[in-house]
This record gives sequence, structure tokens and C-alpha cells, in this order.
Amino acid sequence: MGLGHTRRNLAIAAAVVERDPGAAILLATGIEDFGKLGIPPNVGVLKLPALRKLENGRYAARRLPISAEDVLALRGALLKSAVDSFRPDVLLADKHPFGAAGELTPALDSLRAIGARTALGLRDILDSQRVVAKEWSGDQESRVSEVYDRIFVYGSRAVFDPIAEYQFPKALAELTHFCGYVVNRVRKVWRIGDAFPAPEPEGRSRPLVLATPGGGEDGFPLLDLFIRAVAGTGWDAIIVTGPDTTAANRIILRGLAEEAGITFRTFVPYLAAWFSRVDALVSMGGYNTLAEALSTGTPTVCVPRTEPRVEQLLRAEAFGRLGLLQVLKPSDLTLESLQAAIARALRLSRAELSGRVSGSFRFEGAAEAALQLVALADRSSVRPEVSLEVLAE
Repeated sequence: MGLGHTRRNLAIAAAVVERDPGAAILLATGIEDFGKLGIPPNVGVLKLPALRKLENGRYAARRLPISAEDVLALRGALLKSAVDSFRPDVLLADKHPFGAAGELTPALDSLRAIGARTALGLRDILDSQRVVAKEWSGDQESRVSEVYDRIFVYGSRAVFDPIAEYQFPKALAELTHFCGYVVNRVRKVWRIGDAFPAPEPEGRSRPLVLATPGGGEDGFPLLDLFIRAVAGTGWDAIIVTGPDTTAANRIILRGLAEEAGITFRTFVPYLAAWFSRVDALVSMGGYNTLAEALSTGTPTVCVPRTEPRVEQLLRAEAFGRLGLLQVLKPSDLTLESLQAAIARALRLSRAELSGRVSGSFRFEGAAEAALQLVALADRSSVRPEVSLEVLAE
């Protein structure tokens, strides 16, 4: 459902192919325009009818004029059919162990019947203790430990320990493996071509600030304020709205950006390649954006989402306590506070930030997950050759 989920799983898929060039990978995702992200070799895509989240645990069809029950049943049938025909040695599920509203359950039953292995991939931070306890209540925890062979945490235990924070029972804790942070590496061998070359770092007389809200579905307020905060400051700026920004908001933002002399983009493939070429980044608190910013030592101002989940806020505060970024809660966000935070970010050096990052962070999460997946495939009883199915939320 989210751009970040699919990008993260594409990074893992690419790492699997690098480790085992004979692997066949099927990526199941509901994201639109996935081809713009660059599809690695040996990877096919099963496009699921897209969902939109109404609130935690409740979904609706994004485009089809059908009920939530019908679109979830359709997605579940497609996933089961993919398992029955593709017969993967390993399935990697992303975030939701049983899919949105349990849609993955029939496919998981088929996997167990053919002797396939299973892994569940989790971001470093899920949500507040209260929300996670509610979502994983009842028999959920025991079902996960019965169905999954491994749990991957894409993060560092030294930064945030979900085993302790969410009180994983012993059975889940024993299955959990910390992979490190997953970042998307630009691999030119399958680049689809970037229509917008990265800004050149040399020869600029003014600082350059980039603002992006990730996918962009709820990023309009931040970008609107950013444009007004940058105007007249002597900083150059770029905004990238994200592909999920509504057409109406895109028109408004384009007009405001042009009036302020700010470069406007809707979507840039491999946007993380720009991070090392700008002087500061303003973003929301999405996993991919923050991990990629830290991996490049980019001074960052983070305005995390706080509804319907506090996952972004918890991550931003964890990183902020380590002095790796500045956090502005939406309730504290004003024109003046954003200007001041950007000014402070521009005074930081990449070398200083990279030094703070080096102690607690590993950014080889994709390679480590690939290593674990190939090892699981070797234990599969489906067939001798390796294949992998990845479900992105």
C-alpha cells in the first residue's frame, strides 16, 4: 500500500538476486506505477487491486467501486493462486503477518502444505505499545510463531528494541533476527533512466534544501509551509511532492513553488541519490527516507506523522535522542520554527553526523535479509531450485 514498503522489498529482492543469480522472485504489491521504481532482474510483479487505509485495521478499495470485503477477498484469492502456481520456496510477508484483514491466510495455508518456508519482515518501530498490544492480542502472537520460521527486524537493537518494547514472548523472540537498516542502493545495471539529474554540489553559492513527504498522500501542509518558510531566505530549494499527492494539491503546490522560485517535482526515481548532493533535507518520518538520509550523513529536519499511527514520531524521537536529526512535531510546526530548524541543519557537517551514525547503525539490512532468505530456501522441500515470493504491504 505504501511506496516505502515496496521500495524496501525491491531492495531486498535485488540483494537476493546478487547473492543467488538463479533466484526467481515474485513481488506482490498494490502500489501504482511500480515500474518507475526500477525492477531488478529475475523479478516479476503481481499487481494487486490497491487498498487505502481508513484507520488502523480498516481498509477500502482505492479504485474499484466494490466493498472492502470484496476487494480483500479478491486480493486473498490472487495471493493464494500465486502460491499455488508459482510454488515459492520462501515467502517474505511485509509488516502484516496475515495480510490486510487476514487476506494472506489462505496463501499461508497453501505454503505450509507444499513445505515452503516463511519469513515476516518488520520495520524497526511498529507503533505505540498500546496499539501493538491490541493488534497482536489474543492468539496472534502464537499464530505468528506457528506460521513463520523467521522474523526480520529492519533496524538496530541498540537504537530501538521491539522485543523489549513490545514484550515479545519467548517463542517470537527466538525467531527474531536484527538485519540492520534497509536502504535502496542505486544499481545502474537496471536503471530505467532518471529524467531529473541530481543537483550538482559544486559551484553553488547558496545552500540547497530538499523537501519531500515520501509518498505524499498527507504531505501538503508540510510542503505548503516549507515553500513559505524558504521564500526570501537566500536558500535554494527543491520540493518533491510524491506520487500520491492529489491532483488538486499538486496544482496548488506547483503554482506556489514557481512563484517562490523553487524547483518542483512530483516524483523522482532514486530520490535518495540526491540526498548526498543537498545541504539539508526536510521530510516526514518515513522509514526509508530517514534511513537513507542517515546513511548519507544528510542534515535532516523531520516533521513526523502522528496519526493514525505514532510510528514515525517514535522513530524520529529515537534518532533525535542520538543527535542525528531535528524533530518538529506537527503541533510545534510554524513558519518560524521550520525556518530556525533548517538554519540549524545547514550549520551541521556531514562528517559530524556520519561519525554519530557509525556507532549504532548498520545499513546492510537488504543483504542480511537476502542471506537469511537464501538459507531458508535451502531448507525448503518444495523443489531444489530457489525462488522467492515477497508480499509488500
